[in-house]
Amino acid sequence: MRPRQAARAVGWCALEVVRLLIAGRLRLPRRWVGASVRFADGSSSWIYRETVVDGREAREPCTLVVRFRLRGVRGIGHALFRAESLLNTPMFAGFPGFVAKWWLAADEHGVYRGLYEWDGAERAEQYARALWWILAMVSVPGSIGYTVLEGRHRDDLVSPAPPAGGPWWQPVAVA
Repeated sequence: MRPRQAARAVGWCALEVVRLLIAGRLRLPRRWVGASVRFADGSSSWIYRETVVDGREAREPCTLVVRFRLRGVRGIGHALFRAESLLNTPMFAGFPGFVAKWWLAADEHGVYRGLYEWDGAERAEQYARALWWILAMVSVPGSIGYTVLEGRHRDDLVSPAPPAGGPWWQPVAVA
């Protein structure tokens, strides 16, 4: 996706977010907030926010896991980013197929992750390609990555028998 296409997609997304807000369908439940998530690569983080669209379910579930490391953010800058990041909601919550997102704080390496549930892998892929251009403006080069896991609900990602030294995207424990 080219930058102009990405900008257009994010613009339409923002309009849909306004519609969802007016309808009272965009929610910030606290069920998972504060839960610690450990990943197969040995890193860990905690969920600092959850966003869901009420009444939207994934008929073709897939999980999108995104990672990035912000350029120049250290110390208190992480707390400021977590607070400011709520303003980024119009950049994803109105994309076609968005169902839910866990916002994960920076891990011990300064890497942020988002675990999303989408209705349709192609829709998740389109969103990830649009997001790439936005993240590239504020992230350390080479730190952006994503994977789309078809047929998987976000809440079901935790593996009962996690592989040792597994991939960065694989949650192995949520507590």
